[in-house]
Amino acid sequence: MDRDAWNDLAIFAAIAEAGGFTKAGVVLGVSASALSHRMRRMEARMGVRLLNRTTRSVGMTEAGESLLASLRPAMGEIDAALTLLGSDRARPAGRVRVSAHRSAAFGLILPRLNRFADDYPEITVEVVVDDGLVDIVRAGLDAGIRRLPSLEQDMVSVRLDDGVHVTMAASPAYLLAHGVPQTPRDLKRHRCINYRLPTAGSLYRWTFERDGQTTTMDVPSSLVTNDIDMLCEAAAAGLGVACILEPQAAPWLASGALVSVLDAWRPRLPPNYLYYAGRRNLPPALRLFIDAMKRPLHD
Repeated sequence: MDRDAWNDLAIFAAIAEAGGFTKAGVVLGVSASALSHRMRRMEARMGVRLLNRTTRSVGMTEAGESLLASLRPAMGEIDAALTLLGSDRARPAGRVRVSAHRSAAFGLILPRLNRFADDYPEITVEVVVDDGLVDIVRAGLDAGIRRLPSLEQDMVSVRLDDGVHVTMAASPAYLLAHGVPQTPRDLKRHRCINYRLPTAGSLYRWTFERDGQTTTMDVPSSLVTNDIDMLCEAAAAGLGVACILEPQAAPWLASGALVSVLDAWRPRLPPNYLYYAGRRNLPPALRLFIDAMKRPLHD
């Protein structure tokens, strides 16, 4: 049914409930003559008279009574749906589905979820952990978190952090057996544990920064994996030097299972951004989640 037909039915119901064109016109903000013209056009299109008109009053025909009786339940359901929608806006509920790479899921989302769950117990947050690039619209997701170079086009983005350092690390046993690299070039003579990028399928090229200069190089592989946990476990097992995000390396370094090397050449990765499609008419649950992600972790 087209928009004009829906409008005509709503106008007919308003006239019937008000008992005339004049009163209905006051309610709808339309002149009585415009309403009368609209009803004549509707009756002509339907091929049936709905209203009996005299100079003093307007009454419904039998067909009009039958149509109104059918419309009332449907209009009541529409009113109830609108009321429920308003209630949902007043009491946030629903689900937010977010794609995030592993370090963002654990380092940015998870620490904020306790407070979010306390504030909005009827909102469910679903975190899809995926280190690859994700088309959130195609995947039916509400938002994603990726680093600046990986942002999708035509997305609204919110910066979440300042980026993190990358740490080169190996086990004490490995360094005792093979020596400690003093420069990035030394890695050419070492066993290295490489990370395969999930989306591109290529190996991550190790990057080094010092005195404002950036160097990128390939290193020899003793092991290749696309799983961050396996990367850390393999390094701790003495299989070689690994390139690990600082937050992920921190517990291993603190326990002594790993030792950092080449600290003077540690690079910093770009910041993480929360991104989503469009600014207008965001679902209330998504807007609240975005606001929660903007808050400092320790406020």
